[in-house]
Amino acid sequence: QVQLVESGGGLVQAGGSLRLSCAASGRTFSSYAMGWFRQAPGKEREFVAAISWSGSSTYYADSVKGRFTISRDNAKNTMYLQMNSLKPDDTAVYYCASARQQYTTYRDYTGNYNYNSWGQGTQVTVSS
Repeated sequence: QVQLVESGGGLVQAGGSLRLSCAASGRTFSSYAMGWFRQAPGKEREFVAAISWSGSSTYYADSVKGRFTISRDNAKNTMYLQMNSLKPDDTAVYYCASARQQYTTYRDYTGNYNYNSWGQGTQVTVSS
């Protein structure tokens, strides 16, 4: 199992930016894919973005494409989510997760059942 800790959340005005970090420990970080999910009050957890073990492949939900960028630094055991042009609809608790295995399709990366370790979440609030 891997332990994951998110940080970087906060309150920002619409149009602003935040960068989330996810620090991993307990398992070889570079050997597995990672993802970001979010959950707004009263809604189900939804896929935001994912990145392959090497960082060469990235996947995004349509709602964040062009505004968010996922990246990872395997030397630092850390994954990032750069969020620009934030909107009030982006308000949610953001979770990072490690995948059960390597996947090859977008559909595989979007399913939260394909991730077996989760962080505790970090709150992102975007004011209008």
